[in-house]
Order: sequence, then C-alpha cells, then structure tokens
Amino acid sequence: MEYYRYVLAVHIIFVVSWMAGLFYGVRLFIYHTEANDKPEVEKNILQKEFAKIQARLWNIITTPAMLLTVVAGVTMLFLNPGLLLADWMLVKLGFVVLLLVYHFICQNIMKQLKNGMFKYSSTQLRLWNEVATILLVAIVFTVILKNAVDWIYGLVGLIVFSAVIMTAVKIYKYYREK
Repeated sequence: MEYYRYVLAVHIIFVVSWMAGLFYGVRLFIYHTEANDKPEVEKNILQKEFAKIQARLWNIITTPAMLLTVVAGVTMLFLNPGLLLADWMLVKLGFVVLLLVYHFICQNIMKQLKNGMFKYSSTQLRLWNEVATILLVAIVFTVILKNAVDWIYGLVGLIVFSAVIMTAVKIYKYYREK
C-alpha cells in the first residue's frame, strides 16, 4: 500500500493524456473528412497533413497513454486486490473495457482515413466523439460515488446526459450549416 498513491497519481495523469488524445484524434478525423469538400489541390494537401498529425498523436501520445493507464490500473489492483470485490470497481472496469474498444475502433477509423476510405460523415464523427465523453463521465461518477450510487438513477442519468450531448451536436450542425 506504500506505493499505491504514487501509482494512482500516475494513473490519473495518463488517463488525462489518453482522453486528450482520444478527444483531439476524433476532432482531427472530422477535419480530415471535411477536407473532402475542398478543391482537389487543397484537399490532397490537407488530407496528407491530417493523416500525418493523426499518426503522430496516436503513436506518440494516445496509445502510450492508454498503455500506461492500463499498466497503472493493473498495478493498483495488484497492490490492493480487495478492490476487485467492490461492485463499483467491476462497473468501472466494464466502462474501461468499452473505452478500450472505443480506442481501437478509433485506431481503425484513422487507418481507413489514411487509406482514403471515408465511411463516416463529419456529423457521425461528431456524435462518435461524444461517446468518449459519455464513458469518461460514467467512469468518473462510478469511481467517485462508489457504493453511494443508485445504479438505476445512474443509468437513467447517463442516458439523459447522452441524449443532451447528442442533441447539442445536432443543434450545432444546424447552426453551422445555416
């Protein structure tokens, strides 16, 4: 337990870095996709540049931060295995698994964009960007509230929060296109 707080600090630092990489990475996907609407010369320059920036962000910040987040998290569980007996920790780990799946789906989208495959519109990517926010909120509330959380209210709150975010994206699209 002597080193637990140090590992926790490292875990939090790399969670912040990982989330920053996810948020900015998907924002770059949006810009990369919107470059399709530019004149051919500008489009080619922008898409090459976005592919380069995305690769650097992913390989230098996002993926290493994800790995260090997981290593620190596993280390904390090793130092305090009793955490695995807590219901809130199992819920948190479920959300973390979803966040890892999100990470690898983003990595796949990045590879598709690099290869000129645009399967998603910029609006779909804006909505996709909010999935990370929803998972972050779910994880933070689960960790902070622990046993005090009423899971039904928490789930309803998460659904309402998700609906508000998705509505905000649609409203933003409406005003952006106007």
